[in-house]
Amino acid sequence: MPVQAQATAKYVRTSAQKAGLVMNLIRGRDVNHALATLRFARKGVARDIEKVLRSAIANASQKDGFGGDVDQLFVDACYANQGPSQKRIRPAPMGRAFRVIKRTAHLTVHVAERPAHIAEVVTAEPGAPKPGQPTTGEGGPKRPRGAKPKPKPAAKRGAKGAAAKKKTGGARKKTAAKGGRAKKTAKS
Repeated sequence: MPVQAQATAKYVRTSAQKAGLVMNLIRGRDVNHALATLRFARKGVARDIEKVLRSAIANASQKDGFGGDVDQLFVDACYANQGPSQKRIRPAPMGRAFRVIKRTAHLTVHVAERPAHIAEVVTAEPGAPKPGQPTTGEGGPKRPRGAKPKPKPAAKRGAKGAAAKKKTGGARKKTAAKGGRAKKTAKS
């Protein structure tokens, strides 16, 4: 079973929305790429997230069953939850007061070890789709993108389709380009 670890920094003096923008950059990446991304991110909260990520890596390396290779770790999940907000008052003109909300966030980073990829050899039956090939619901190969679908046979359409075709007569009146109404013709 792959090793999983997490680290949390609570009451970080930033908003959860600002921290979430940086967390989206590293989610799903391996830890070395994530650290490099955080090092060169032009956001102040990136430094706090980097500390949490380094702590999560250290926690994973201390767990039983860890392979010892930090390059196998990746950021499994990371999120920023909203912490308590401090309310402050700022003086405003004409005797009024504006409220200032100083937000905090709880930053959490989960790291996990990538499982060793073992290729499975599968013998396919003749006529079966290949493992990487997409299929339709009926089992046949999926049509190429942009290709028109095959017309359905008349027997599958049923009585409704045939009756609807007879009812309309096949051709419709053409309307004028502007106005949406047919032009009136003078009777002579």
